[in-house]
Amino acid sequence: MVNDGVKFVVGHLCSSSTQPASDIYEDEGIIMITPAATSPEITSRGYKMVFRTIGLDSAQGPAAGEYIAKQVKPKIVAVIHDKQQYGEGIATAVKQTLEKDGVKVALFEGINAGDKDFSSLIAKMKQANVDFVYYGGYHPELGLILRQAQEKGLKAGFMGPEGVGNASISQIAQDASEGLLVTLPKSFDQDPANKALVEAFKAKKEDPSGPFVFPAYAAVEVIADGIKAAKSEDTAKVAEAIRAGTFKTPTGDLSFDAKGDLKDFKFVVYTWHKDGTKTEAPVK
Repeated sequence: MVNDGVKFVVGHLCSSSTQPASDIYEDEGIIMITPAATSPEITSRGYKMVFRTIGLDSAQGPAAGEYIAKQVKPKIVAVIHDKQQYGEGIATAVKQTLEKDGVKVALFEGINAGDKDFSSLIAKMKQANVDFVYYGGYHPELGLILRQAQEKGLKAGFMGPEGVGNASISQIAQDASEGLLVTLPKSFDQDPANKALVEAFKAKKEDPSGPFVFPAYAAVEVIADGIKAAKSEDTAKVAEAIRAGTFKTPTGDLSFDAKGDLKDFKFVVYTWHKDGTKTEAPVK
């Protein structure tokens, strides 16, 4: 990117790659707006070139924990994570919220990304009489955990963050993915105001319903409008303009705090279905 003279980047996807990449972008004066990486650490270092058009795990974790405690009301919970920056970070925030709300967390354990056999973990959860599982991580591992939990007769509800909200989880877990709870950005493709944009995505044979599609589109708009506001492509001036401005995008009117995070972003809890679709989860 640096050698090619790139000045503006929309990315990256995972927090564990976004953070080291952001060190280079900051040093080289390249503006990066991530539409997907949610770890608070990325924007906690006083960088001027780093922004995001999605919320933080420090908001997503408590939102999930509050929903579990107040809506699901399980008796015994297991909180599992993949030992990575994103997964463990959000799992820790969920655990802290649950404990604050008086919910018993019987297990807090890490698995290894890429693991395929979760029989010992499932046996441990059955032994602890776990009736609800929160998983911090990505869809490949949770898909296998869901499928194996169903095969081994673990009767528990499951929930995960936006990293599991991927149609592939239904291909992996099949029937076992039905009823999974997921925190995701709002379904911006369902907003009538975005109808023309949705049709434009579909015309290009792209799926407008992915959780990061509209936040990525918004990131491009913020860059373009930041350049206009700065009347310059000098990235230091554009970064100042982005921090100072409010930008009208398909995900709402976006404004940024001093760290480069959105001033107002809310995650929504969805119920996942085995056909890969989702509906907003009920609130009692």
